[in-house]
Amino acid sequence: MKISNRVAKTSIAAVGISALAVAVSAHAQQTLNIVSWGGAYSMSQHEAYDKPWIEKTGDEIVNIDRSGNALAGLRAQSQAGNVTWDLVDMLPADAMIACDEGLIEPLDHDELLADAPDGTPPSEDFVEGGLGDCFVASIVYSNIVAFNSEMFPEDAQPSTIEDVFDLENYPGKRALLRKPINNMEWALIADGVDRDDVYAMLETEEGVQRAFDKLDTIKDEVIWWEEGAQPPQLLADQEVAFASAYNGRIFNAMVTEDQPFEIIWDAQVFELDGWVVPTGKLDKVKDYLYFATDTQRLADQAQYISYGPARLSSSELVSTHAETGIDMTPHMPTHEPNFATALQKDDLFWADYNDELTQRFNAWLAQ
Repeated sequence: MKISNRVAKTSIAAVGISALAVAVSAHAQQTLNIVSWGGAYSMSQHEAYDKPWIEKTGDEIVNIDRSGNALAGLRAQSQAGNVTWDLVDMLPADAMIACDEGLIEPLDHDELLADAPDGTPPSEDFVEGGLGDCFVASIVYSNIVAFNSEMFPEDAQPSTIEDVFDLENYPGKRALLRKPINNMEWALIADGVDRDDVYAMLETEEGVQRAFDKLDTIKDEVIWWEEGAQPPQLLADQEVAFASAYNGRIFNAMVTEDQPFEIIWDAQVFELDGWVVPTGKLDKVKDYLYFATDTQRLADQAQYISYGPARLSSSELVSTHAETGIDMTPHMPTHEPNFATALQKDDLFWADYNDELTQRFNAWLAQ
């Protein structure tokens, strides 16, 4: 996956300017109900997308922090015949399901989205997998494991995913997401499975059992979390030594709260996140979607959170952290040293197997 292989040009293509100007001039003020994850991530979206859009158009934007699964919420609204969400931040695997169920709009990316500054069409400017039938990515983020550096000697700090499963040399509680996703992958990698073989292995009964057997080795030392704000708090309180987390949450705690955390980039499971449009809402949100996914806006978001932009043309525009002024590049999941042993989450695999493996995972937890 090539994230930074293009030098972005600073001048905006005339076509892009005129298209945006026409869109904005014809825009009637309205209220947009935009659903996202909350926390530092929603804040980064509000600063990079919403504030300049509100200034430009006068729209009112209602930011809704979703409770639970966005796909389930969208299904419930659709079944009730009262879809109040106008734009929803959703993972690609859920977007595939929502698209198949007719809950969200198909998107013609080259017609709906802005070209890159040099005129490259969106279909050629987003990272691999960034554009789905009903999905447009905004960020590349990672599921990582972090640790509290104060809980280990300076000369014996953990550095690999294998260390997370090593209770003898790295004692302490672990906090892990209460889902099979990521945990199954990390268990197999820590047990010696090559990254290229992880998902093929998980399609077999042998592979699934091998993952659970590896998780058994630390199960008694695990605190299971369900909300993204929990891992950094558990680490800060030293209730756990290690915690799986979204890399942006840990970055925020390290940089803005001065927490003594370190990220283990080894075996990071990276994935995309982005927008879907509920059925019937495209006309209402298409101007905002055009604006919020252009090259500059995605680069601007990286000033507020350590997620890589999903457009190739945005990568070279990533600058410094808005609050502290530090260089954001080393904190990006896609920064070359961080990316060396990365595993891309297989959305097709999880779309096919999530229900089955979740049932087995819950049964395993109850044992």
